[in-house]
Amino acid sequence: MKSIFLFSIVCLFYSCQQTVPKQSSIPAAIVMDTLVVQDTVETIETIEKKRVPELNSLADTTFVRLADYSDDFIYDMRYATKNNFLEAQVYDCGECYVRAITAKALIKANKAFMEQGYRIKFFDCYRPHDVQKKMWAIVPNPTYVANPAKGSIHNKGGAVDITLTTLDGDQLDMGTTFDFFGRKARHAYQDLPKEVLENRKLLKSGMEAYGFGAITSEWWHYNYKPTLGYKVANFRWDCE
Repeated sequence: MKSIFLFSIVCLFYSCQQTVPKQSSIPAAIVMDTLVVQDTVETIETIEKKRVPELNSLADTTFVRLADYSDDFIYDMRYATKNNFLEAQVYDCGECYVRAITAKALIKANKAFMEQGYRIKFFDCYRPHDVQKKMWAIVPNPTYVANPAKGSIHNKGGAVDITLTTLDGDQLDMGTTFDFFGRKARHAYQDLPKEVLENRKLLKSGMEAYGFGAITSEWWHYNYKPTLGYKVANFRWDCE
């Protein structure tokens, strides 16, 4: 009888040891709540990504945020700061918008540059017509700022102000700063170090290969030719 009782006690103790879960530093209920939150975040991120339509599904004239379609560009949007020839901030925030057709060409051009070890860096992209008016009010000189009466190709979403960097982000020497208004910024100006001339040639030939045209006075400015006939726009992007 005693042996049966002892056997029962041993069995009961052994059974308890097997069924009692290991103690966790986090209660089970909290773990479940954490998992639910994580699932929710993942779902939200997925939905946000789906809200950006495929670039090829958009009309050529649609304005798009370039960063939504490529992570390979570098941005230094000068008119969202005071670090520009106006010495004034005329954009509420720095974003690079262009027409969808321009975005496709920029992505292709940048891919070709990256295969050579370089990347496109942006100083300016699409510029709302109201901002063109602000710039004209500060510097009413057609040598430096397009008269808003006619508008700029920037206002059409077809012009970009750019340079090249290495893949690590080191900017190539182009001989002058962005928005330097003088003879040294002209493509025809040759009294520059060989490296600078080669860098300018690299940028110019690379952009022209994908439908962009340069202007004589600014090494940084490129127009996407198919957009030249587009209408001036006053689309304004949202700032977070």
